[in-house]
Amino acid sequence: MKSELAAILDKDSKSNKEKSLPSISIDCVVFGFDTSSLKVLLVKLKDKDEWSLPGGYLGKNESLDESANRILNERTGAKEIYLNQFKTFGKPNRNEDFFAEFPDDLWHKQRFISVGYYALINFAKVEPRVDDLSDGCEWKNVHELPSLMMDHEEIFNTALLELRKGLNYRPVGLNLLPEKFTMPELQRLYEIILDKPLNRGNFYRKMTKYGILNKLKETRKGGAHKAPNLYTFSLETYKEALENGFKEAW
Repeated sequence: MKSELAAILDKDSKSNKEKSLPSISIDCVVFGFDTSSLKVLLVKLKDKDEWSLPGGYLGKNESLDESANRILNERTGAKEIYLNQFKTFGKPNRNEDFFAEFPDDLWHKQRFISVGYYALINFAKVEPRVDDLSDGCEWKNVHELPSLMMDHEEIFNTALLELRKGLNYRPVGLNLLPEKFTMPELQRLYEIILDKPLNRGNFYRKMTKYGILNKLKETRKGGAHKAPNLYTFSLETYKEALENGFKEAW
């Protein structure tokens, strides 16, 4: 008698053979920020102990970016997600070994080259969703990851490295912080991503020089110290910086 997972995989395999391109998959490393730690969204496949990155297959009529956006919308409900394609992964047997117990003609057991994306999402606006293949979809602290299936740990580590390197020439924060934030909150985000402290004065000078911030005539109320100023991102200059870069390093 087939297990629940085997029956679902069999149905999913037939569906993908009709609607998806063979040999190409998408794996997404979704980062979120909850004011004190960096999180990553993980999925748990039914009847398996390992967790995985959200992923799926390239539709016959989709571009890679369209496929990645669809996959993440199905998992989070979020739209207009910031996505960055960072690497492809294609070691032999990356799929086959994990699905060794299943029939050889199973779609998921074939060899796939996976296109890796990382995404930045507002943690507070996302409700993780399970699907027929999974029984868990949760945010996990990047320093407390469970065991990951296949080569997903390698994909995650590569994405985190690329995110950190990207801070040298692209802004972050628009998709991770609330609409209004303080400079210490923005600095804290950068420190958590980089996993190291930053000099307060240098950080302030860099961020103001980039021209991506609007200083508001408001302050963060509460606390024993002087109320810090609130900022928002200047969308036009922020998007320009995403395209053209800062050309400086931390």
